[in-house]
Amino acid sequence: MTNEITRPITEFLERVITALGINASVSTEETSDGPRLNVTGDEAELLVRHRGEPLKALQHVVDMSFGRTLSDEKRVFVDALEYRKGKDIELRQMAKFIAEKARSSGVPQEMGPLNPYERRIVHLAIAEDPNVTSESIGDAFMKTVIISSKK
Repeated sequence: MTNEITRPITEFLERVITALGINASVSTEETSDGPRLNVTGDEAELLVRHRGEPLKALQHVVDMSFGRTLSDEKRVFVDALEYRKGKDIELRQMAKFIAEKARSSGVPQEMGPLNPYERRIVHLAIAEDPNVTSESIGDAFMKTVIISSKK
C-alpha cells in the first residue's frame, strides 16, 4: 500500500475528528488486509464508548468515502486506541473455542448476532481449521454464524 493512497484517507479522518471536536491524531499501520488507521490521544476514548458505536459509524463513513479506492481484497480499518484490534483478537479466540466445542461434541454451535465485519473475522478464523466449517444464516444486517464439524 502506498502513502499516496492512505494520505487522503488519513487527512479525511483527521478533518472528521477535528469537526467532531475530538483532540486526537491518526497513525497508519500497513497490514496484509489493508491499512489500519488508529486514532490516538486523550479524547480518542470518545470513539470507543457505547461498545464502539461511534467508531463503527466512523468506519462506515470511511468505507462509503474510500471503499473503492483499494483493491477488492483490501480494506481500510478505522480503529481508536487499538480497541477494534483487541476485539478482533477476542472474536478469533471465541471462534476457535466454539469450533473446538463443535468438533468435540459433533453438535453445531452458534455465534451471533454478528455484523458483516465480525462475521468475516469468524469465517477467516474457522477457515484455518480443516475439521470445521462455518456459515452465516439470517436475512438481516446482523446474522448468526453456525460452526459445525466436518463429517
